[in-house]
Amino acid sequence: MRYIFVTGGVVSSLGKGIVTSSLGAILRGRGYRVTALKIDPYVNIDAGTMRPYEHGEVFVTADGAETDLDIGHYERFLDRDLARINNVTTGQVYLSVIQKERRGDYLSQTVQVIPHVTDEIKERIRRVGREQNAEIVIVEVGGTVGDIESLPFLEAIRQMRFDAGPENTLYLHLTLVPYLRTSEEFKTKPTQHSVATLRSVGIQPDIIVLRSEKDLPEEVKRKVALFTNVEAGSVFTSYDVRFLYEVPLVLEEQGLGKRVEAGLGLEPVIPNLGVWREAVEVLKNPERRVRVAIAGKYVKMPDAYLSLLEALRHGGLKNRAAVEIAWVDVEKLKAEDDLAEAFAGVDAILVPGGFGVRGIEGKIKAARYAREKGIPYLGICLGMQVAVIEFARHVAGLERANSTEFDPYTPHPVIDLMPEQLEVEGLGGTMRLGDWPMRIRPGTLLARVYGGQELVFERHRHRYEVNPDYVPRLEEAGLVISGVTPGREGRGEGLVEAIELPDHPFFLGVQSHPEFKSRPMRPSPPFVAFVEAALAYQDRRRLLAGGD
Repeated sequence: MRYIFVTGGVVSSLGKGIVTSSLGAILRGRGYRVTALKIDPYVNIDAGTMRPYEHGEVFVTADGAETDLDIGHYERFLDRDLARINNVTTGQVYLSVIQKERRGDYLSQTVQVIPHVTDEIKERIRRVGREQNAEIVIVEVGGTVGDIESLPFLEAIRQMRFDAGPENTLYLHLTLVPYLRTSEEFKTKPTQHSVATLRSVGIQPDIIVLRSEKDLPEEVKRKVALFTNVEAGSVFTSYDVRFLYEVPLVLEEQGLGKRVEAGLGLEPVIPNLGVWREAVEVLKNPERRVRVAIAGKYVKMPDAYLSLLEALRHGGLKNRAAVEIAWVDVEKLKAEDDLAEAFAGVDAILVPGGFGVRGIEGKIKAARYAREKGIPYLGICLGMQVAVIEFARHVAGLERANSTEFDPYTPHPVIDLMPEQLEVEGLGGTMRLGDWPMRIRPGTLLARVYGGQELVFERHRHRYEVNPDYVPRLEEAGLVISGVTPGREGRGEGLVEAIELPDHPFFLGVQSHPEFKSRPMRPSPPFVAFVEAALAYQDRRRLLAGGD
C-alpha cells in the first residue's frame, strides 16, 4: 500500500480537495486503483447538521454517510463510489477511543493522544486502503497547518512514514503564493512560513503545490524549493483556471504525475486523460448554450448546491452544451411580476432540495410558474415535494395543502413525516440516507429518462414523503406517479419516488438526489434529459419568436 498525504497552509479554502481529486485522476489515468480519505478536524461526527451557508453542501455516500463536500469531488474525479470510512472527523476518532476505554480495551493503560488517538487515526487510514482494495490512498488533512485541532492528525501522518516506509509515502503541501499588483510580484514568504510550521511538527514535504492566480515563473519555484528544502523539480503551480476539469491536465502537464511515480517507485506510464480533455474541449467550445434557473434559498453560497451544479455541467457535456446558471432567491418571489422578471429568458427551472419553512412559498410559486408556462422543470427532493403541494392546491382543489414540516395543522398534509421517522431521536444521521431502489413505471417520462430500466438506485436524504393517503386524489387530478419504492413493508409500494405531468414538455420531480451519482464520464440521466429538454424549449421559443 502506498500513501500520499496532502496538507495545506497559509489560508483555508485553497482547493486541497481539488488538488487531491486531480492527483487521484492523474493516477487513475495511469491505471492504478486509487481511493481518497478526507480528514476533517472538527469535533462533529459528520457534516449532517452543519449550515450550508457555512460549510457548503452535505454529500451523501451510497452507504448513507453525510460527509464533507470534498468526498463528492473525489467520487467525480476518481469515478468510484466512496463510503462512510472515506471521511474521518475528530468527533469520530475521539468517540471511538472513549468507547474503547469504557469497554476496557485499554485496561491498565493511561489513555493519551499519543499513542491511542494517533493509532486510531492511522488504523482508519489503513482500513480505507484495505477495504477498498486500493494500491494508492490519498489522504487530505483538512484545515490549515498550525491549527491546534489538526495536530493529532499531523502527528499520525508523520508516524505513517515510519510505519509504511519512506518509499511508500509522499507528503504534498499546498500553499498560497499571493500576487501583489502594486509591486507586480509574487510573495513566497507565506509559503516559507507555512512549510516551516509543517517541519516543526516533523514533516518535510516532498512536493509543494503553489496556489496562485496565474502560473508562476520558474525563478519563483526555484526560490520556494531553495527555502523549503524541496527538490527544484518538485514544486508545481495550481493556478486559476476557467473550468475545474482543467486542473488534472494542468498538473500533469507540469510533471506532477511523473514526480509521484518517482517518489513512490512506480513504473512510468503515459496516462489516459482523454475524458478530461474532452470535457474541457466541450466546456470551452460548446455547440449550444442554455440558461437554467436554480430557485433556492442558498443562492449566495453556490457550494451549497455543488453536486447539483456539477450534475448540470455533466448533463451539458453529454449534450455538448454549456449550462449557464440564473440564481433565483425564492424569498424574493412574491408577486407575478417577480416571477416574470426572475425567470425571463431562462430555458428551464430547477428547484433543489432543502430544509425548513424559509422560502417555501417562493419555491411553490416557481413550480407553478414552470407548470403553467410549459417551462422544463426538475424538482430534486424538496423540489419534488413543493411541486406536489402546488399541484394539490391549484389543480387537485386541495386548498391550503402543505407539508407537515411547514404547517403541522394543514387540512391536507399531502407531504408528511415518514412513519419510521416518528420515533427517531436526535438529528445526526437519522434521515433516510444512502442508496434506495426505485421501480419505474413503464411508458413514462421517467422510463425514457432512464433508458427503459425498470429498477434503479439513487441516493436519498430526507425525512418527509408524499402522503400515500392522497395519492389516489392526486392521480385522479392528473398527476403521474412514475417511480415508487418497491416492496415497502407495511405500505406496499406507497413511497412515491418520482412524479411527472403527462401534458407538459418536461415536468419531473424525484425524491432522491441523483446529482450525487453524476460523473463527467457517466452523467446522471435526469440531468442529461433536463438539459436536453431545455435545449428543445429554447428551440421552440426561437421558433415562436421568428428566429433562426
